[in-house]
Amino acid sequence: MPGPKTWTHELKRRAGSLWVVKMLATTGGIAIFFYGYFWVMRHPLSAAAVMPETWIDDLVLFSPQSFPLYVSLWVYIGLAPALAEDGRELAAWGAASFAMTVIGLGLFMALPTKVPDFAIDWSRYPSLEFLKRADVSGNACPSLHAAFSVFTAVVLHRQLTAIRAPRTLLACNALWCLGIVYSAMATRQHVALDVIAGSLLAGAASIAYVGAGRMPGRTNASISPPLLRHASRAQVQPAETVREPGSQPETGRR
Repeated sequence: MPGPKTWTHELKRRAGSLWVVKMLATTGGIAIFFYGYFWVMRHPLSAAAVMPETWIDDLVLFSPQSFPLYVSLWVYIGLAPALAEDGRELAAWGAASFAMTVIGLGLFMALPTKVPDFAIDWSRYPSLEFLKRADVSGNACPSLHAAFSVFTAVVLHRQLTAIRAPRTLLACNALWCLGIVYSAMATRQHVALDVIAGSLLAGAASIAYVGAGRMPGRTNASISPPLLRHASRAQVQPAETVREPGSQPETGRR
């Protein structure tokens, strides 16, 4: 008799399920996002307003070394669709991600914002200088870096919990998310208010995603067919007729 499935077995099973669809959905989604992002950046409806700094920004020091964490978002967000259990979960992730993108880009177009001038010589930091030149208008609030990292953290937490992954992986997931959020401020791509707004957007998307997972029919889909067949036989099996002592069994009429 085979032993119980381990969390690593379940992890591999999820990663191998619909992997071509997941790969196309992730790469296609990122490509569409960047197209929309740069189109909106060049077609704002008004001049960009400067986002104010808060005391939180004073606590986060400028750190060009956090740039790798910043760009790691594009690896991190691919983990959630890769570990989707089935097409329904993948569709819920895609719908929530699409909604965040539409809301974020809509705000960038209607209410464009940018970060303050931090008086930093960006030529000393080539990677950040390239980022600043590409992201000319800012597209600051809400921070979609924060939004997608927080949303991904929620989705991954649910997935890792479902397969009974060790707490170490759950902690790594949370730390990666926090690292990306931190890097958005440490690279001076965003201020604290941008990150807070992005996190609120992620919260709304997460509620919708979790609600989709609790819709009727989700629980039954996870029950194995043998159990369903056994339950069906138990429901249709007729009850035995109780006969009094000495009575003869009933025969059909001729």
